[in-house]
Amino acid sequence: MSALAPEERLTDFTGRVVVVTGGSRGLGRAMVEAFARCGADVVVASRKMSNCEDLAAAVAESTGRRALPVACHVGDWDQCDALVEATYAEFGRCDVLVNNAGSSPLYPSLAQVTPELFDKTIATNLRGMFRLSASFGSLMFDAGSGCIVNVSSTSASAPTAVEAIYGAAKAGVHSLTESFARAYAPTVRVNCLQPGPFLTDISTHWPESAHEAFQRRIALQRAGDAEEIVGAALYLASDAASFTTGSVVKVDGGAVYGTG
Repeated sequence: MSALAPEERLTDFTGRVVVVTGGSRGLGRAMVEAFARCGADVVVASRKMSNCEDLAAAVAESTGRRALPVACHVGDWDQCDALVEATYAEFGRCDVLVNNAGSSPLYPSLAQVTPELFDKTIATNLRGMFRLSASFGSLMFDAGSGCIVNVSSTSASAPTAVEAIYGAAKAGVHSLTESFARAYAPTVRVNCLQPGPFLTDISTHWPESAHEAFQRRIALQRAGDAEEIVGAALYLASDAASFTTGSVVKVDGGAVYGTG
């Protein structure tokens, strides 16, 4: 157990290496920046290398921490393996993996969903999370410590008609969170963040009716700001959560009640 007080453990990531997929923008970017401010070296993984490089350079300049950009499409099994190899080649370790990458492609109707779209959605939101958790998790287990934080969605519990595949994949993330928490216990903790709607770059495409719906259906009557994910992410990844594993933590403004 750390000699630090519990409240100090929340924000002390000194000497740790944190990998964040989907890390170049939105919630991923907010988490990368927060972990670096708390003393961690970070791996910024996303599909577009230029975006990863820009953020890595900005983080290194503002925090003095090492930041490694890695182009990785998590829907590609081989690219997941390459991310693991790049991380260990650069740092020799990984202390925290944040499986944040995801996407929810639109489709005209359920009957018109193609096999390609279905497989792509599952691969990005579930298969990649499985592969990275298995690969990083086994190395963490062998090293005797580590933490995995998965990111799901309120769609896992209350999917809309246009989120059928995405919601099913994210519900699978909840199931795999518990499976990995048991598989790599007691040395590796595995938990899940369940965000509601957040005001990231994607939200700029939302119609005004979406915000009106938030006022009616969400307890806090609004979408979240990206930095509002940080507190929960730091908690689950920190030593302050040393007795928390296999959990799903909602950060949704009260969008979904109950468990699951």
